[in-house]
Amino acid sequence: MSQVIFAETPTKLLTQEFGRVVHRDPLWARILLIGTASLFVVLLVLVPVAFVFVEALSKGLSVFWQAINHPDAVAAFKLTALTSTIAVALNLLFGLAAAWAITKFSFRGKSFLVTLIDLPFSVSPVISGLVFVLLFGAQGWFGVWLQQHDIKIIFAWPSILLATIFVTFPFIARELMPVMEALGHEEEEAAVTLGASGWQIFWRVTLPNIRWALFYAVILCSARAIGEFGAVSVVSGHIRGETNTAPLHVELLYNEYATAAAFSIAAILALFALASLVLKAMAERWITTDLYSDFIFRSKT
Repeated sequence: MSQVIFAETPTKLLTQEFGRVVHRDPLWARILLIGTASLFVVLLVLVPVAFVFVEALSKGLSVFWQAINHPDAVAAFKLTALTSTIAVALNLLFGLAAAWAITKFSFRGKSFLVTLIDLPFSVSPVISGLVFVLLFGAQGWFGVWLQQHDIKIIFAWPSILLATIFVTFPFIARELMPVMEALGHEEEEAAVTLGASGWQIFWRVTLPNIRWALFYAVILCSARAIGEFGAVSVVSGHIRGETNTAPLHVELLYNEYATAAAFSIAAILALFALASLVLKAMAERWITTDLYSDFIFRSKT
């Protein structure tokens, strides 16, 4: 007769039968799998990241400092920060609303909505950028009307924002949906019976339960927005100091053979990526702890 025993940490579950572990992989298999995975991580992740920092500092700190403080680099960082902040904020509102609607209600077209949310995952960013050019470009569907009203979208900041929003909007909704489904409806239903309004339920019941999942989703969305290249490259126009984001500025410097400057900008982006990984790991642990605590509470009640 098998028995499931919870260990001290929520991520460790031991299935035992008659006091013995039911299954354990052989030592050689574990060493082979762990070694292979570690080798891939070292060769495909650690070595390239280390190379970025080595090249960025290859000509000294003075060159590195000059590269990241160049007016064009500062403008690229500012544009990247502004675009990613607005895109994440808008995707946060959409993701919360979409996850709430999909997990809490049943309605016609629910599957279609989920499919639309997943659409940016299946469409190349370059293709999405071309779609915006076909819509808002000079020869696009709305191009003539935009020119008549002196509104510029393509090769300007609005197109960069639109492209960034499109490629990042699935992240928050897709991260929240599984967590909200796992939490169930019991607490919201209890709040309704006690007379709570919709806003009270959201702020005092739902949001505290999904806070770490929301934090995790915002981290992923921010990292994707800051690092976006393909769609932004199509619609930006590559205007130095105006429509060049940080990733585009790296490409521009590299094509001009300013290798040290290009790797210096890339090192700043890599630092943000590493910080995002640390925050992501912390959020994953907090989410696991919250779900485990909620499971234990439900099992006892």
